[in-house]
Amino acid sequence: MGTWPRVGIPVDVKRIGDAAFHAVGEKYLAAVAHVTGALPLLLPALGRGEEGADLGGQFKPDDLLDGLDGLFLTGSHSNIEPRHWGESGDEPAADPQRDATTLPLVRSAIGRDLPVLAVCRGLQELNVALGGSLHRAVHTREGYDDHREDGARPRAERYGPAHPVTLTVDGLLQRITGAAELTVNSLHGQGVQRLGRGLVVEARAPDGLVEAVHLPGARFVVGVQWHPEWDAPTNPASRALFEAFGDAVRAYAADRKQLPQRMPEA
Repeated sequence: MGTWPRVGIPVDVKRIGDAAFHAVGEKYLAAVAHVTGALPLLLPALGRGEEGADLGGQFKPDDLLDGLDGLFLTGSHSNIEPRHWGESGDEPAADPQRDATTLPLVRSAIGRDLPVLAVCRGLQELNVALGGSLHRAVHTREGYDDHREDGARPRAERYGPAHPVTLTVDGLLQRITGAAELTVNSLHGQGVQRLGRGLVVEARAPDGLVEAVHLPGARFVVGVQWHPEWDAPTNPASRALFEAFGDAVRAYAADRKQLPQRMPEA
């Protein structure tokens, strides 16, 4: 198995041509491997797909977490379906297979005290999994700015600095980064409305939108609305966040080696 700690990364389900693929952006894998210092492992979507039986009928969230030392919830072009926080209506940019995987996976990971780092959609998944709700389209809400990217701009510009965020005084993120304010990118349509159970705010945008959270009492459960993976090797705050995640992952790995392993259910 080697000596690298292992970080699981749930996939998106994307259509490429006429087939469905389970996929993760390469930049997320690179940040986990090169900055966190862990082996990134892709976790398949358990929701019912178009090809073959529902993997959720074969595996449970705990099966995906066995042998892992951390969980990294990535961003995505898809949004969470509003039924997961009690609203009706369709979400056109949806990935129901990812929803069916990540929401129970978050709760299982927290139950194990597994380190969790959540980015963009991942922050929203963390919030919804703990009973919170989302603004479905932040730019349509009175008093809020438009946090979406301009798809016509080159990719490097879309991930460039977009607005400042103010970090909570003496909060975990301030302690990790050593900063009172960060300038971050912004590439999202949904945003936190009601906080999930136990979460506390770690940063806000100038319009008051929640930009970062953490779960007190957990080993390491942090979510940010921006994309620190984009510049993780070079940006001091981004690097500090992934390194702090790595410290928690390695501590969990050391503790896990002292515990009896769970046997698969028959």
